[in-house]
Amino acid sequence: MIKVTTEERVSAEFERLVAEFERFQSKMKKVDDQLANVGRMQSEIAAIEASASNSDRSVTVVAGPGGAIKDIQLTDRALAQQPQALASELMSTIQQAVAEAARQQAGIVDEHVAGLGVTDQVLETQAQLFGTSPEALRERMEQQRPTRQPSPPPEEEYHEDYSQQDFLDADSAPQAPTPPPSSSGGSAGDEFLRNLFGEEGH
Repeated sequence: MIKVTTEERVSAEFERLVAEFERFQSKMKKVDDQLANVGRMQSEIAAIEASASNSDRSVTVVAGPGGAIKDIQLTDRALAQQPQALASELMSTIQQAVAEAARQQAGIVDEHVAGLGVTDQVLETQAQLFGTSPEALRERMEQQRPTRQPSPPPEEEYHEDYSQQDFLDADSAPQAPTPPPSSSGGSAGDEFLRNLFGEEGH
């Protein structure tokens, strides 16, 4: 009787997941060929970083778009394990990170391209792979979805209300300069003439 080891079973499941990613990437290429404005979608996909850790957080893996592994972090506790145990923990954590990256990537595609249903296909495949339900994976996907800040409302332009303002109001109308008072009660011109003739008469 042939016994299948844990490493062989995990490796087979990982190969199956990689094959699913290849089919997913093929669909992505078709989308790129059909759409002209895929720049924003591609930017969002390129920024994907899905992190997964094992139960004691001694192994952490960060995966990017297309299942690319961006980072692997091992603590002293992880390095103290037996090689086979560490390999199993590492493979399982890589699998979780790659699967999360696939869910994120599928969600971005469905946000930009209606009618493809890529997320449903990915969740169905992963549910079979991990022995869970698509609903449970969808709930996890919603919990890990990054929250987007709403755009601030546009600033209102200020317009002064003139409807109740009297344009002939004394407070707003320009005031004529007030002539200086004279001792005789006449105008300033009369005062000047009196002073002029008065000086000539002296």
